[in-house]
Amino acid sequence: MEAAIIKIGNSKGLRLSKTILEKYNIQDKVQLILEDDQIILRPIKEPRKGWEKAFKKMNVQGGDKLLIDDVFEDENLEEWN
Repeated sequence: MEAAIIKIGNSKGLRLSKTILEKYNIQDKVQLILEDDQIILRPIKEPRKGWEKAFKKMNVQGGDKLLIDDVFEDENLEEWN
């Protein structure tokens, strides 16, 4: 299938037909994958799917520790009152 690149303001874009949008259930966003000499558009069904499970696993493995202290020794918290 061939598609034209169209001008959108100062940018350019790709217009997808209603048929393609419906067939692949494309709503507001797509995942853009740049691979070799290809650009792949993949519908985003659930943007945060699996995050809860991944965060729980990270917690069990100890991977959710702060990398730096959230309060520094020389920080004056009184000025925020």
